[in-house]
Amino acid sequence: MNPRPGLIQARESGRTAGGFSLLEVLVVLVLIAGLFTVFSLNVSRSVSGAEIRNAAREVVAGMRHTRGQAIINRSEQVFMVDANARTWTAAGREPVELPDGLEIDLTTARSEFTGENVAGIRFFPDGASTGGNVKLVAGQREWRIDVAWLTGEVSLDRGDD
Repeated sequence: MNPRPGLIQARESGRTAGGFSLLEVLVVLVLIAGLFTVFSLNVSRSVSGAEIRNAAREVVAGMRHTRGQAIINRSEQVFMVDANARTWTAAGREPVELPDGLEIDLTTARSEFTGENVAGIRFFPDGASTGGNVKLVAGQREWRIDVAWLTGEVSLDRGDD
């Protein structure tokens, strides 16, 4: 028997209803903000990945167009790359500028250089070419477009695997 039952009842009735402290709420908010930051960085990387993949496919299409024009017109055609201006030009078309943050690098025959960082890949009427490759680089991601000299075949490869 409790000699002072009123005292115990007062303590029990003095309890507060369940809830969260300010510190708990702040911790949860910081965790949510951290997860949002990580998620947004991953999304921005995938957008850059999509941009570089799209740019690489456009370069491949431009090279194949240039090769096709050489065969159809029965005359040499040149696919040009200007690394300083970050542009490329297919035969008979306007120059195409690469998206911001994307760099282009061309390896080709020495005879195809028309400037310090301007060169081309020449396609011949029989479909052959001078050969070479174009690399598109954004950070750690890289795509490589190869042109076979004997056949002029254009192939795309993700170089950062």
